[in-house]
Amino acid sequence: MSVRQLFVTALIPLLFSGALETPHAAVAQQGAAPHAEPAQVPVVHYRKSEVRGIQIAYREAGPAESPNVVLLHGFPTSSHMFRNLIPQLADRYHVVAPDYPGYGNSDAPPHDELEYSFDNLADIVDEFLEQQKLDRYTLYVMDYGAPIGLRIAAKHPERVSGLIIQNGNAYDEGIDNDFWKPIKKYWNDASQENRDALRGLLTRDATRWQYTSGVRDETKISPDNWNVDQALLDRPGNQEIQLDLFLSYGSNPPLYPEWQAYFRKHQPPTLIVWGKNDAIFPAAGAYPYQRDLKNVELHLLDTGHFALEEDGIEIAKHIRRFLSRNTH
Repeated sequence: MSVRQLFVTALIPLLFSGALETPHAAVAQQGAAPHAEPAQVPVVHYRKSEVRGIQIAYREAGPAESPNVVLLHGFPTSSHMFRNLIPQLADRYHVVAPDYPGYGNSDAPPHDELEYSFDNLADIVDEFLEQQKLDRYTLYVMDYGAPIGLRIAAKHPERVSGLIIQNGNAYDEGIDNDFWKPIKKYWNDASQENRDALRGLLTRDATRWQYTSGVRDETKISPDNWNVDQALLDRPGNQEIQLDLFLSYGSNPPLYPEWQAYFRKHQPPTLIVWGKNDAIFPAAGAYPYQRDLKNVELHLLDTGHFALEEDGIEIAKHIRRFLSRNTH
């Protein structure tokens, strides 16, 4: 008897006895239709809107009539950081993620033509949201998104239905580490020497480090992240834009008391999902929110600065639970 005949002779009784099931039989036993269509993936639209003569690029997905979620990105990235999160939310929520001037696919006027400060970026994003007729929204803020978003929230508390904070700082404890020492030196003395000392933060190695430092498994982090970000950082004149914003970051700590007063007075429901191994914004900056907010949920994740890259699925689950309880 050939090998093939032996195989068939052994296999046929198993199939008829049920010891082996076809994939379709297994699906049917679980109650699913054998030929069910896959769940529809929400379509993401890539749009632009003009604010003060500047083309602001943004990603948009989800039903326009659904509760709004606004995603504000960090440095040195753009709405690209939300590319995987947006489809995980857009089946039930209207999601909008703009690129700030100087980032992503938005215009990047030279730094001597546009004031690159956190006050000005917040005003531009605020005007953008008004243009989009978003008068009620949950704000997701990360890194630079925190000082931009919290300026907007403190100005328009009635518009903010909740906060999602991911490695975004509003307390002195969150910038009391070695990373910030040369930047604070620049705040205190904006000399060319101190400015030039920060150019190393704009290199490919530094950008890659932001994505890989503190992660559990570097093979899960797509190199597309630093390839995309660095190509934009390397545009002519963009270094000066970033150095202006490093200096302007010094305008944020004096506003911390104002933002903390906003938390205490208005008590926005808040979800904190924080990469606890972040060397830029350590977990020490996550805990103080609990001093001022009553309805606050804190999750420390075993990953780094760009927590969505490694723990995006877990973060999306936290967000969906949070939004189901706190959107109206």
